[in-house]
Amino acid sequence: MASILIAFESDTGQTSRVAEQIDAALTERGHEVTTNRVGEISDAAVTTFDAVLVGSPVVNRAHLPAVVAFVERHRETLSSRPSAFFQVSMASAVPFAAARSAAVGWVDDLVDRTGWEPDRVAFVAGSIAYTQYDPITRAVFKLVAALTTGDTDASRDYEYTDWDEVEAFAVEFAALAERREAKVAPTRTDRRRARVAAGVGVLIGLATLVYWLLGRRSDGGGDGGGGGRGPGSDPGPNSGVGTRERIAPTRAE
Repeated sequence: MASILIAFESDTGQTSRVAEQIDAALTERGHEVTTNRVGEISDAAVTTFDAVLVGSPVVNRAHLPAVVAFVERHRETLSSRPSAFFQVSMASAVPFAAARSAAVGWVDDLVDRTGWEPDRVAFVAGSIAYTQYDPITRAVFKLVAALTTGDTDASRDYEYTDWDEVEAFAVEFAALAERREAKVAPTRTDRRRARVAAGVGVLIGLATLVYWLLGRRSDGGGDGGGGGRGPGSDPGPNSGVGTRERIAPTRAE
């Protein structure tokens, strides 16, 4: 299965929860998944993955700068393998055409700025985290909620994420990565076969060299240029070895 990186950044924690849900869905399908914030991922590590997902919330009508910088640095890597982007925003939580258009526009801005065109994009409904906002942000979101969702109780938070849609997005991306793996697999097999063939060739070459060297010794060759014969040869009448063998019985007598 594929090795997949989920690189994200989060503001109030909702994008982090979305990343974790995607991680769980991909892991369940047997993939090796690494999920981390973009600031904690080394540049060298990104190139080691078969597929990459990037995620960011929309804050003040823009993606987080750390995510944009990550995409800019790794545009070529992201473009060379299956990749996807998941955007978390309240614009995807309300049924208004203007809000949906804004959500699409933010992704278009990311593509125009970085040059990266992800294979898949998920528009994920976010949350209203009243308990984490400063007074001004809380007042703004109360006004927005009054005009859209009606959830204006600032003593609690509201979540609008459709987790079934998040899982469906993860499954769709997993299928994309698996199709890519199926295409790459024969090439990897060919490389393994080539390495095995090369190893066999080296062994045959070494065996041939050893055989040749042993043959030269048997024929009286060698660096010393001597005329010694192998242990299995028939010694001649003037051979030193033969002389010693004939003298030995005489001494014994």
